[in-house]
Amino acid sequence: MGQAVGDEGQKTGGGPLSASAAYGGDSSCIGDARHLATSFLADVQAVRGFPVSQRALGMTQLVVSELVTNAVKYAPGPVTLDLQISEGAVRVSVWDSDPVLPDGAATDPQRVGRHGLEIALAVSQAYEVRREPVGKCVTALIAPADDPGGIIAGRTAP
Repeated sequence: MGQAVGDEGQKTGGGPLSASAAYGGDSSCIGDARHLATSFLADVQAVRGFPVSQRALGMTQLVVSELVTNAVKYAPGPVTLDLQISEGAVRVSVWDSDPVLPDGAATDPQRVGRHGLEIALAVSQAYEVRREPVGKCVTALIAPADDPGGIIAGRTAP
């Protein structure tokens, strides 16, 4: 696993505004990705004073877990995770090598599994999937405060 934390060109005081990691693509990286998200949000809150509620922390961990799990399960090869504070929200982006865009299954309470995309969509303020020259990138925005209608209300795409 490779991991980097940096400012991505944003100079507003000490501490990171972004964190990234590249993983080999096996299931052991899912916990590592959740840990990176937790550490990143703790650092941003402690160093920058960026407010992150317990709900937002939990939702970010959940979205990271679901998106990375999907990438590991359905795409061969490496996975990258990028976390950013962007426009007052937590931006979670997961890249994988498979160009096939995710297709959410119809709601079925009897279905076992394949709920990751549904979950990510349900807890995110905005969601986007785009093809890359190789593979695809899935991005979700999560409001960092307990009032999800206040910070990025009305946004439909990251």
